[in-house]
Amino acid sequence: MLYLCCGKIACGKSRWAEAFKKEHPAVILSMDGLTLPLSDLLQGPVHDRVTSAVKEYLFSTAEQILEAGADVILDWGFWWKEERTRVRARFEEKGFPVCLLYFPLSDEDWQKNISDRNRRVAQGTYDAYPVDEGLREKCQALFEAPGEDEIDLLVPLQSGSGSPL
Repeated sequence: MLYLCCGKIACGKSRWAEAFKKEHPAVILSMDGLTLPLSDLLQGPVHDRVTSAVKEYLFSTAEQILEAGADVILDWGFWWKEERTRVRARFEEKGFPVCLLYFPLSDEDWQKNISDRNRRVAQGTYDAYPVDEGLREKCQALFEAPGEDEIDLLVPLQSGSGSPL
């Protein structure tokens, strides 16, 4: 099974993936895992070219893992419907089942998650991009929530946890 984690930055996708992996054999492929160590080099116009190449690398890697019989979790936002549609078609055409997980959050819960994430990043207890106002606004402007016809599993925020699990 290929799991596509769809949601805004800091909505709990990575926490869910790690918790899922503890109970089910799966390989997590993360954009941040490859781009975060290179963040100083990925400034300006090169960023989009590199992230596009990283995604293609991760798609190819996912295909190899799926062919070997293991589940794969693609842990990045899948912000655009066009991308979600294209990725689903790519893998289903090769015979791999795809499950789109959607991690919705209220604006209030999203802001709490961003604050928690930024605090943990600043403390050095969480390896992730900090979310400044510019990144938050970019995500808000670009994110296209999936329609009901796209969602295979809705992963709601677990009450009081600050994380969907």
